[in-house]
Amino acid sequence: MMQQLLLQLAPPPAPTLDNYVPGRNGAALQALRDIARGALAERFVYLWGEPGSGRTHLLRGLTQAAGARKALYLRGAPGTRMENNSPADDGVIAMDDVQDLSAGDQITLFDLYNHVRATGGALAASGDAAPAQLDLRADLRSRLAWGLAFQLHPLSDAEKAAALREHARARALDLPEDIIAHLLKHARRDMASLIGILDALDRYSLQQKRPVTLPLLRDALESMKDKPVAAP
Repeated sequence: MMQQLLLQLAPPPAPTLDNYVPGRNGAALQALRDIARGALAERFVYLWGEPGSGRTHLLRGLTQAAGARKALYLRGAPGTRMENNSPADDGVIAMDDVQDLSAGDQITLFDLYNHVRATGGALAASGDAAPAQLDLRADLRSRLAWGLAFQLHPLSDAEKAAALREHARARALDLPEDIIAHLLKHARRDMASLIGILDALDRYSLQQKRPVTLPLLRDALESMKDKPVAAP
């Protein structure tokens, strides 16, 4: 039956601005909401933070929220070349992982930045360090520092616990505190995985007409070892 539970683990939902848990990053989230609806006077935003702080989630969410405005998600990756696909006027560019841009791709991003500036669009970029600390061309570093810059902070365990309680409440799931504590200690710590496990446990509990208990969770986590949730 635990194998059935594993098969019921759905991919995490696609990242949106609505399903991002902000924690201490509320100002960054609001800035991207404003960019998506064309309501932010500053059209350039830079996000930086350690892995797990939500940089990719926010940028992918921005492209989804842009709606009728043409949106383009790009990502720096070692050993690859980024295509210079300029968005339409008033378009939105989300440029992830700028620290991994090749020399040629840095020129491409510099050109895209100037295109956006000239056509009334917006650009949100992210990296693993503040603009001044990036190992990039000096002119590109200066462009990234011109707009709003937000350091993103990973969720604390208390914030993750609050998010899990809220998710359980929305599903009318009675979630004991020992379940939350065990998840935070023994499961994958990103919110998408935590939510996925919680949803699977809820379905299994309903199917078996049994409450979610710590022994059930322990069995599930043991079965889930080395079986990552599929990417969206």
